[in-house]
Amino acid sequence: MQTNKGLDYGTDPTPCQPEPVMTVYHWTTRLQNLIFPPRCRLCGDPAAVAFRLCGACERELPWHTTGCLQCAHPGMTAARCGRCQRKPPAFDATTALFLYQPPVDYLLKRLKFASELAIAPLLAGLLAERIASRTEPLPESLLAIPLHRTRLCERGFNQAGLLATRLGARLALPVARRLCVRRRATQPQSLLSPTARRLNLRNAFAIQGTPAAHVAIVDDVMTTGHTAGELARALKQAGAERVEVWVIARAAH
Repeated sequence: MQTNKGLDYGTDPTPCQPEPVMTVYHWTTRLQNLIFPPRCRLCGDPAAVAFRLCGACERELPWHTTGCLQCAHPGMTAARCGRCQRKPPAFDATTALFLYQPPVDYLLKRLKFASELAIAPLLAGLLAERIASRTEPLPESLLAIPLHRTRLCERGFNQAGLLATRLGARLALPVARRLCVRRRATQPQSLLSPTARRLNLRNAFAIQGTPAAHVAIVDDVMTTGHTAGELARALKQAGAERVEVWVIARAAH
């Protein structure tokens, strides 16, 4: 089993890379709860514990319940969707917690673009509960989809890295912190057509070392699956035997 040490931001270390932001929550949680009682991130009503929504809001979230076992495309009744049967992606399975719909899209945008970092443990905790309830073997390590260092310096953090850190802590799984780097600053996938997305990501990832035999890639949203597919391809070329994808939300594309 590979256990990489270092910062968990899914990119190569650079001077602008910040310290792991999530560690601050470990020693301040009790104090914050005393001074500021936990409240639901969505409606503002009291929440039972920190980093949780109230029960009513959690029940109304767009939970992902049925989908392709390989890419998690929502609503599929067969084990694998037609696209995965015709052209299987490099990853073997996908676990998606939610559909990419309100209010989950709002929470992820606030995390990613407004730096509301407390949303990361909230969502990662819910995903960890879903993973812990399954019967399949857990992976040997987690890997956050990396940002290129220029994007990391602009944003200050990698949301996938924050999620992977929390998931690893909750599930007692190591995070492969230095295993993969993003070779080049690719264009945002959301701005490109499906064909352009594939070309945009070609050879975008470099694996540094030998991955564990069973790896789970962690990200916030899966849209077409091209990013996860390219990273899974690189992992398998480097020696991984099974690659899963864990995402907070799955978009219907």
